[in-house]
Amino acid sequence: MSHTSYKSAKVRLQRSELAVPGSSPKMFDKALNSDADYVFLDLEDAVAPNDKVTARENVIKSLKEMDWRSKGKTISVRINGLDTHYMYKDVIELMTEAGEYIDTILIPKVGVRDDVYVVDCLVSQIEQERNLSSKIGLECLIESALGMVNIAEIAQSSSRLEALHFGVADYAASLRARTVVIGGLNPNYPGDQWHHGLSKLVATCRAFGLRPIDGPFGDIKDSNGYIDAAKRGAAIGIEGKWAIHPSQIEHANEVFSPPSEEVEKAKRIIEELKKAADEGRGAAQLDGRMIDAASERMAENIVNIDNLIQSKK
Repeated sequence: MSHTSYKSAKVRLQRSELAVPGSSPKMFDKALNSDADYVFLDLEDAVAPNDKVTARENVIKSLKEMDWRSKGKTISVRINGLDTHYMYKDVIELMTEAGEYIDTILIPKVGVRDDVYVVDCLVSQIEQERNLSSKIGLECLIESALGMVNIAEIAQSSSRLEALHFGVADYAASLRARTVVIGGLNPNYPGDQWHHGLSKLVATCRAFGLRPIDGPFGDIKDSNGYIDAAKRGAAIGIEGKWAIHPSQIEHANEVFSPPSEEVEKAKRIIEELKKAADEGRGAAQLDGRMIDAASERMAENIVNIDNLIQSKK
């Protein structure tokens, strides 16, 4: 390992993240009682310009009157972008009126590290003014060519930063990529055209201690397509995926939960390597295969995720 390392962000279970338009309060109760690990109440793309103010009021009311945390939810709010006149009021009114009920703020369309600095500054000042005891986390949507080019600097922009999300729809538009469905595959591409962006996001997150989260899959009727996309993400280290419809929650939770046999094998790896260490050996054998310190680190990742899942039950 390098002598240089970065502290990991707060550990949160984020297998499934349900997106809920702030302009549709009738959906809030269903989200509250869903099996989603995360819920983000949306003030941005899912809300029409004429509904922005009302949506903000709805979200603040929901944060104050609905006990999201007692239902095992991490509650987040996606604010409007820095290129709009809604953003500053989103942050100020959310923090002033309901800051103690928010776990994280999701910043859309982050292009440079200073985008995060602006939000961090506002959040920090209001936290100090209100003497809030719980530090609110920040999460960023990487959904443009500019954001992807600057992703390493963005990842180091704030001590509040916890996760980076891959916003595939706007990313595709930014690249002028030809796509068939949001998050889906173009049959003219020999493979997964989103692999490069997702891989870069995962590597950046792991380098700087953040959680890598995949974004939406647009065809809510194509459960197999959603599952395949989630599996591709999980294979390269993605921790969770958005659900833009409640039907996608179950698929995300299943894909991003290690199977019981995988968990048991991970525990056996840790046990065998402990025995080897007690005997002065740095490696061991399990089921006819060599295992070593790298095997132990991979096994610990699996066990840690399973512990988070079990603690939620």
